[in-house]
Amino acid sequence: METPAIQQGGIKEFRKGTDFFRILCWVASAATVATLAWILVEITRQAWPAIEKFGFGFVTGARWLPNREVFGVLPFLVGTATSSLIALVFALPLGLAVAIFLSEDFLPLPVRQVVRFTVEMLAAIPSVVYGLWGIFVVIPLVQQFGSWAMVACKDIPVLKEIFAGPAYGNSLLTASLVLALMILPTITAISRTALVAVPGTLREGAYALGSTRWEAILGVILPTAAPGIVAATILALGRAMGETMAIAMLIGNSSRLSWSLLSPAGTLAGLLANQFGEAEGLQMNSLMLAALLLVILTLFVNMAGEAVLRYTEKQTAGIR
Repeated sequence: METPAIQQGGIKEFRKGTDFFRILCWVASAATVATLAWILVEITRQAWPAIEKFGFGFVTGARWLPNREVFGVLPFLVGTATSSLIALVFALPLGLAVAIFLSEDFLPLPVRQVVRFTVEMLAAIPSVVYGLWGIFVVIPLVQQFGSWAMVACKDIPVLKEIFAGPAYGNSLLTASLVLALMILPTITAISRTALVAVPGTLREGAYALGSTRWEAILGVILPTAAPGIVAATILALGRAMGETMAIAMLIGNSSRLSWSLLSPAGTLAGLLANQFGEAEGLQMNSLMLAALLLVILTLFVNMAGEAVLRYTEKQTAGIR
């Protein structure tokens, strides 16, 4: 039997270890915040000449003409937001459906393991490979679809604007489809984890009350896992906004503002990748300002997503 002195010494050693670990966590957290602040300060310093020259007109300007030192990123802002949202519209239902089938017993376990491994492998494919696949596979499909859509929608005013031609291969729709495939693993993996974490007692309670399988999934399991699904959506949207190589290869990199899905467009990440190597002077400052806007846009999406996540957690607190 241990003496009280030995026990007291063990408690002191445990407290010392706990205090050291707590200090280490605080240091790591502070270093992360400091690194983000350092990045923002450095980018702002490099972008300051462009901020002084263009002001808010940099955001509202629709022309990017390096030869004339006229810079406006409105088309690239619209292209970044539009391509990411379209990709999310395609990827979220598909990813959530795959997550449901992987978390429930719809398929035998070996089949589920194969599907899960295949979906997760999509996240390991390099971005440039997605770009090459999009060039040889997605572009011809979009061209065929675009030719049909222009004829089918020519008498419908709204759809006529959305599918205005000609049907270029490198277009907003092409980039969005490939981007949807790239963010699919993120949505599927995190949503599946959230669905698996739902307590089994909730399923049993739903079945005991007479719910069918799909009623239990849609009425109990999905609402309970909603915070995790929201988190998956936020992460996927953030990755979509920052994707560079595949989008630069497929979107057309046009600085012209167009509302047609079949026309070339541009994104902030693609703009930086294409022009940063040859930029100098005011063009370099403008690109750094575009980078600052991309960081701010990503931070805004994360903060908005955090607000939605907290609201979802409060709404589902009574279900758990």
